[in-house]
Amino acid sequence: MLLLALLALGGCMKVSDMTLGAREQMSDAGLLDHSETYRSMSWRLQPDSFIYIAQSSFMPQGGTHTRANVVAEEAFKGFVEYFPLVRRASQPVSLEQAMSEARSLGANYLLYSRFADADDRIGTLEEWEDQEALDRLGVDNGVIQLMLIETGNRYLVDTARITHRGGLFTFHDQKPEDLIGPPLRQYARSLMGLSR
Repeated sequence: MLLLALLALGGCMKVSDMTLGAREQMSDAGLLDHSETYRSMSWRLQPDSFIYIAQSSFMPQGGTHTRANVVAEEAFKGFVEYFPLVRRASQPVSLEQAMSEARSLGANYLLYSRFADADDRIGTLEEWEDQEALDRLGVDNGVIQLMLIETGNRYLVDTARITHRGGLFTFHDQKPEDLIGPPLRQYARSLMGLSR
């Protein structure tokens, strides 16, 4: 009887919906990578918007060193799929420099980002041999802050805060910057008005 009930309930959902639901449940439980994006506004952009992406030179708190322009690089990879007119700064710059470069290129928007926090925990044998601290075992996590600014009038269109953490099954040989690609891609989708 129980098997018949499970089969009947299973027929109500598509397989893709079931896998998406299972992935979300496993992410929430801490088994897979997880991220949450908090946006201040629900602004949408046109697909032909020209976006210039830059990153602050601010290093994350917590003593974790990340690649110099990693947020801008990963944001570019996520945004170029949805916004064909995307450019990025080649190195970290100040907000004024980024605004000046965006205007000189004729960009409609500046996406200015920074790695606000990053905690690179011990997840491999090599990291354990380097640190040997039980309190450092665990999954990596971090916080990214984003500002979307209209270049013509310097109007702050949107701000976002992305928190991310690794999962128990995916923590091996990762760094906090390895986790930021999917949430930045999801942020680009949300700017287009697309759901997950």
